[in-house]
Amino acid sequence: MIGMGTLINTAAIVLGGAAGNFTGKLLKEDQQEAINRSCGISDIFIAISGAMQGMLGIDGQSLVSGKSMLVVLCLAIGTIIGEIIGIEKGFEILGEWLKEKSGNSGDKQFVNAFVTTSLTVCIGAMAIVGSIQDGIMGDHSTLAVKSVLDFIIVAVMTSSQGKGCAFSAVPIFVFEGGITLLAHFIAPVMSELAVSYMSLIGSVLIFCVGLNLVWGKRIRAANMLPAVLLAVIAAYLPVKF
Repeated sequence: MIGMGTLINTAAIVLGGAAGNFTGKLLKEDQQEAINRSCGISDIFIAISGAMQGMLGIDGQSLVSGKSMLVVLCLAIGTIIGEIIGIEKGFEILGEWLKEKSGNSGDKQFVNAFVTTSLTVCIGAMAIVGSIQDGIMGDHSTLAVKSVLDFIIVAVMTSSQGKGCAFSAVPIFVFEGGITLLAHFIAPVMSELAVSYMSLIGSVLIFCVGLNLVWGKRIRAANMLPAVLLAVIAAYLPVKF
């Protein structure tokens, strides 16, 4: 069934949020903060691993690095575009609306938890590639694997940040569902190089999310999202990065 992957992923996030909410009630405030920082550190190391995989290579017997210019240009130009559009503000407005409609108006962490978790589960090649596979072949195996990971991530983040994390199910449903519906148009664009570039830039953005979890919100990571699209476009430029 086409679209099953999106439904499974959405359900996993909701269930992860429910599990984390129950667990979080058993933890003290300092324990919740410790878990929150551990999530950030995990994000940072996962991001470093993904970024190094994209930037490092073997030349003979030497380890060489590359694609530095790709990272600089995509992030710089993408951030400018995101700041002008106000993507982060849009996420916050949606978060405020969900907070009011869900009866969580008294939860001061709701919006930040919603934005942070939404970025964590949406950024990455698995969401896009998995949705394309689901839309074209009805193969939801990649999204099923992602669902298991997201369940754990959302459960842990909800236990420390609150119910706002569970509502990341809304953007993931729209994001993955939209790609699944448009899969036949998107698939030809997603070459192996495009996926590689996208994974690299996505890893850098996840690193930024991790920094915010550890040291407080200092980077408007959502405003950097256009960098992922620019990475795909860069794969078709007559320039070697």
